[in-house]
Amino acid sequence: MTKYVNIDERLDKANDECGVFGIYNNDDFDTIAITHDALYGLQHRGQISAGITVNKDGNFSTIKELGMVSEVFTDKVLQKLQSGKITVGHVRYTLSQSLDRAANQPLVLRYKEGSIAISNNGSITNFPEIRKDLERGGAIFQSNSNAELMAYVIATERCSTDDLEQAVLNAMRKLEGAYSTVICAPTRLIAFRDKFGFRPLCMGKLKNSYVFSSESCVFDSIGAEFVRDVKPGEMLVVDGDGLHSYMMETKPVKTSLCLFEYVYLARPDSVIDGVSVHSARLKAGELLFKEYPIEADMVCGVPDSGIIAAEGYAKASNIPYGMGFMKNKFIGRKVGTGMDKKKRLMQTKLTALKSNVEGKRIIVIDDSIIRGETSQHIVNLLREAGAKEVHMLVSSPPFVFPCYFGIDINDKENLIANRMTKEQICAEIGADSLGYLSVESVREIAKDADIDLCDGCFTKNFSAKVPTTFFVDKYANKISKK
Repeated sequence: MTKYVNIDERLDKANDECGVFGIYNNDDFDTIAITHDALYGLQHRGQISAGITVNKDGNFSTIKELGMVSEVFTDKVLQKLQSGKITVGHVRYTLSQSLDRAANQPLVLRYKEGSIAISNNGSITNFPEIRKDLERGGAIFQSNSNAELMAYVIATERCSTDDLEQAVLNAMRKLEGAYSTVICAPTRLIAFRDKFGFRPLCMGKLKNSYVFSSESCVFDSIGAEFVRDVKPGEMLVVDGDGLHSYMMETKPVKTSLCLFEYVYLARPDSVIDGVSVHSARLKAGELLFKEYPIEADMVCGVPDSGIIAAEGYAKASNIPYGMGFMKNKFIGRKVGTGMDKKKRLMQTKLTALKSNVEGKRIIVIDDSIIRGETSQHIVNLLREAGAKEVHMLVSSPPFVFPCYFGIDINDKENLIANRMTKEQICAEIGADSLGYLSVESVREIAKDADIDLCDGCFTKNFSAKVPTTFFVDKYANKISKK
């Protein structure tokens, strides 16, 4: 019998941690159905687990499990939940070697002041110090998740403050790093974003009801109207009296939305902090042409994240845009064990369109090169399909530094740009030429954003304090979904 393990189908990519959603129901909506649909809209931000927590008359009910939204929430499972006043949801991404069921969200914490359910996206950089302090006070952790740590800090603060709002604000001052979070409380929905604004979070209206999401694309799918982004360092609270805004007293000199949201992470139909993701990627392609005006017969993009930049390059260069690859969208997330399972997954997932590329000089555009394995595979596919020349262009600068604020690049040794020059990488992947978008140009694609941008993974210029150590859970095991 074949044993299956979960692996990240996006493979050699920089991946985000999670997506969050929350709704405060002032109408007569089925909040389960709305949250379920919203999580489908956020599925690109995490495919490891999904969860929903409902607050019905102060009683919290939760369903969460490893798997995609469609796998976790079958019709039978959804019937176990009843629509309530407040509902929060979560989709999770994590490294495959740390598949911890206890870290699935939303996380429900019951303490002496009541219950809260928390859904979080981001990375707490002072996690080791805070966890050690809490453990000295008797705290027992069930996982190594940021959400559990945040819940403990908020609960601890609540025991010495007059209300939950002040407890969350106090916690925000203590928690360093990146977080965009929604909390379901007994009588209110709370949404807040770290003072730097590393990860996106926005607010919408669905008739008289309030909704919060990691990305605005969700609002279109559920029929909601986008209102605005949650500001860095802001906490928004929705209760029976309406919407209330609170700001952290101390603000950083410079905010830092992750620039890679525009390059790859976010869905193209999202607008983040005032900038259309689709427009930003088109601009990246146009700027690539200015920096690398190559003579070729066709421009194509690597599905899905390289396609829009390829369209921008084709438009700027007047070189025809064409489909170079066919993507198998039904492969799922599982592959049998055995030798070269990652290679076999890449071969099954993506094939070159021979009739379109044979005998042609091809410019192929992707969003990034992390380890180089996927780029090498892509070039080989085009060569085997008969491409005369293959020129690889990348709509971001070389990744040379780990990210500490919610992207899963935490080891410099995994970054090919740290081990090789551009010329060596070009030879390694087998391309005729290789070009990266410059740091100056990638900043240009979202220059009209309402927030400053973080390009630390390209420049090492992080606005926030970089941690010296990461927490390592020596008891974490690799878990297979049964």
